[in-house]
Amino acid sequence: MASTSLKPIAAKRFGYLEAQHLLNRAAFGGTPTQVQALVSMGPAKAVDYLVDYEKVDDAYLPSPDADADIWAPPSKEEQELRRKAYRENKEEARAKVQAIRQQKQGQDRRQLAKLQQWWVDRMIATPRPLQEKLTLLWHNHFAVNYRGCEDSYLLLQQNEMFRDHAHGSFADLARGIVRDPAMLVFLNNDQNNKRKPNENLARELMELFTLGVGNYTEQDIKQGARALTGYTRRDNDFHFNKGQHDPGTKTILGKTGKFNGDDFAELCLAHKACPRFVAYKLYKEFVADVPKLQHVAGEQKRMIGRLGYMVRHHKYRLKPVLKTVFRSEHFYDDAVRGSKIKSPVELTVGLVRTLNTPQRSGRLLTDAMRMMGQEVFNPPNVAGWPGGKSWVNTSTMFIRQNLATYLITGKPPFNSGWSRKQMNYDATALIGDLDKPTADAVVGRLSDVLLGSAATSQRRTQLRQFLKDHNDRVTNDTLIALLCLITAMPEYQLC
Repeated sequence: MASTSLKPIAAKRFGYLEAQHLLNRAAFGGTPTQVQALVSMGPAKAVDYLVDYEKVDDAYLPSPDADADIWAPPSKEEQELRRKAYRENKEEARAKVQAIRQQKQGQDRRQLAKLQQWWVDRMIATPRPLQEKLTLLWHNHFAVNYRGCEDSYLLLQQNEMFRDHAHGSFADLARGIVRDPAMLVFLNNDQNNKRKPNENLARELMELFTLGVGNYTEQDIKQGARALTGYTRRDNDFHFNKGQHDPGTKTILGKTGKFNGDDFAELCLAHKACPRFVAYKLYKEFVADVPKLQHVAGEQKRMIGRLGYMVRHHKYRLKPVLKTVFRSEHFYDDAVRGSKIKSPVELTVGLVRTLNTPQRSGRLLTDAMRMMGQEVFNPPNVAGWPGGKSWVNTSTMFIRQNLATYLITGKPPFNSGWSRKQMNYDATALIGDLDKPTADAVVGRLSDVLLGSAATSQRRTQLRQFLKDHNDRVTNDTLIALLCLITAMPEYQLC
């Protein structure tokens, strides 16, 4: 049974493996040098460094190159062409309208691919890894996919909102999502009007975004949909269409008034279930792969309840809650470490950041992550990626192992034309500070770097045997081979 203490871990207990665990969970891993830097700071300052990331300069990171006007409102010429196509039944005009739309669709899909690569590159390069990990969490929590939005620029705007409020106030995120153009389009709230209320956003705001199942009624959904009428968008911006809003009295979550969509968000935030629901999401992301909230039991249920109290006490400000989690004895317990399955993003970005491998093809990385079940900007549905054991099956394990080999060696799967010149990776940097790089020391170092506390004596013996079979020669080639062997182990799938 894991420790249930939220008391800060003692500095004397914060060694290499603990700092590595912190980087794996609160970031995307790190090099041995970065791990040692956190050890030198001690747990309190190490957590401050990661959580207070606004103090770290990231201005050098490239901004996305995105066209905001691919789906701009039609010009007068385009409007006239549409009139001819549909009112005058002109076949030639209809063909032109269809061609224009197809051209815009192709342009937007190409932009989406570039944005996906941009975000993955940012996660790899950022000096603020927790900010990107939280951005990914909110992207999965307030899930919008490209198939349901079909506007890459709206997805980028939403991504930037998540990043701006990543460790700020969850209340600001909830307030922002009811005005977010991507979400309004995705859940059809841009079609929500007083004559025919659409319930999609009202339902998901309570079920998936703030309260969870069992804390609202169908009548709350119907009344919430009325509150959200007129919440639409104009091009890339939120627009309140007063003429389509139902100004009448509504009763939502036991409160009565002439509520609008902003009021509805506030009512959800004021409900007693919301802080616990937020705590559950943070716990599931950073501590353990727990089941759905209604099925969590035992000590984990009590831990989430205590964190929920903190969320309410801090009025949804996330920084103090995150700091408490990352400093706690519970977070560093043996039952918690090495218990979560890495998502495709964590696996990919984490390997690059940990081993400092050369830059590989961004398109190949995003394609591999999609095949492993996680395509950024395109989660499967409004519930997001389920995570946990869903990440691993016979198909995805094959891709995971091949991707790791590609990142380390530069050799794409099934590419017979590969040359050793493409390897371009000096693995000796991982052992450069060893006084005596003996076979035992090398196996110990690489095991610690990639497996951490999961590096059992059995695994170390297997790796030691590999070097013995190669006459204990420690060269770049044997180091590369060892890295490929370790990343193929089941334990490497955990963090």
